Amino acid sequence: MEQELPFRLALLASFVLLLPVAACHRVKAHATGETLDRRQEGLFIMVAVRCSGIAGMLAFILYVLNPAWMAWSSVPLPVWLRWIGVVLCFAWGFLLVWTFRSLGKNLTDTVVTRKDHTLVTAGPYRWIRHPLYATVGLSTIANSLAMANYFVLLMGALSFALLAVRTRTEERFLLARFGEDYASYMRNTGRFFPRLG
Repeated sequence: MEQELPFRLALLASFVLLLPVAACHRVKAHATGETLDRRQEGLFIMVAVRCSGIAGMLAFILYVLNPAWMAWSSVPLPVWLRWIGVVLCFAWGFLLVWTFRSLGKNLTDTVVTRKDHTLVTAGPYRWIRHPLYATVGLSTIANSLAMANYFVLLMGALSFALLAVRTRTEERFLLARFGEDYASYMRNTGRFFPRLG
């Protein structure tokens, strides 16, 4: 249990640093008072993404509070690999903050666009179309390595896979909204990873 303390503290620090930033951006985005129709993403995806995200977050909290509660899904990993996970935690945190700042008032938790939505192509959007979803993938790898936990990996991978499926619907809405501008943007950027060449 003693050996888990540095990892717990590092994960807690990343959480404490990111939570107020994420909450601030979410509150600002919701301050518009605009109602968004979340059913447009499909009932299964809508429920499954949120359930897998909650399960992963609950596992994270249980580990930070007491690693013994998540020992059933722990895996033996070398300490150096777990520290790489900690470094990646701060990397995905940086990407998350950069994404939030770039999105501004366009931030939503669903596939539909806001009334005053603008096409964002700056910040991390210059290279990838869905950096917010890329942070889910990166955080999954980072947290599962730092926690040495396969359940966190499975829940994060499930969340990412569901979000990847959801991007098709989201991009249909964005194409309908922005037309050729978005089509051109799609041709020049990768979905989750920068396009090479």
